[in-house]
Amino acid sequence: MPLFPTERSVRTTPEGLLWEPSERWVRGRKGDVTVVDSRHPILVWEPDLPVPCYAFPRAEVRTDLLRPAKNPSPGRHTGSQIFYDLEVDGELLENAAWTFPAADLAGHIAVEWFRRRGTGLDHWYEEEEEIFIHPRDPHKRVDAMPSSRHVQVEIGSTVVADTHRPVLLFETGLPTRYYVPREDVRLDLFEPTDHRTGCPYKGTAQYWTWSGEGEVPRHIVWSYAEPLPAVGAVKGLLAFYNEAVDLTVDGERLQRPVTPFTASLTANLKA
Repeated sequence: MPLFPTERSVRTTPEGLLWEPSERWVRGRKGDVTVVDSRHPILVWEPDLPVPCYAFPRAEVRTDLLRPAKNPSPGRHTGSQIFYDLEVDGELLENAAWTFPAADLAGHIAVEWFRRRGTGLDHWYEEEEEIFIHPRDPHKRVDAMPSSRHVQVEIGSTVVADTHRPVLLFETGLPTRYYVPREDVRLDLFEPTDHRTGCPYKGTAQYWTWSGEGEVPRHIVWSYAEPLPAVGAVKGLLAFYNEAVDLTVDGERLQRPVTPFTASLTANLKA
């Protein structure tokens, strides 16, 4: 019996992979060369990785551009995969593609996204929309909602933000992020950095680092100057890592959450 649109069709392999067919038309390019053109992609979630990747039927990948990997990278992905180097216009991209050992995924090839791993294809499209960093998870929501809650942010004993007009960003699997108008942030206490990150749900973020005393992670504040339309309400607002600052919302001090970002923030303390 076909699945209803509201039913999940995620399946599990003995290796611990989760996978699900997708109906999206997916294309991946290296420069002007289309390497992947697939109307039958599948989404694959690896254990302990919070975001999915795509795998494609071999017939929908330019396998003529793949070479057995000269320096395979075991351990990068789940199971004992076969790795491939990708050669496009004379440029060799090491370990840019691989196969999973799962029987369910036999006949499929996964391909790296450049802005996620530093190798692989540099342009990806779902239908006619370019997607960055990694595929969007169909079981994940991101909602940006204007609010009148009273939000205060402290670093050490210094109140660095105080607002009654935040935008709350709810993202599945992550703590609520509180975006604050610039006028309500002591931005004079921070220094702009060259650090940038990309998100397929929100866009490209720019960052600021705390200029005061104390062990505070670098790039503690971020903002989206041109967010994607779905989260347009956060445009130009500033957010702080809940994991590394003290947040008080409507008079209640929030506990600092432990998230996939916690370890990297701890390792990135300002000197």
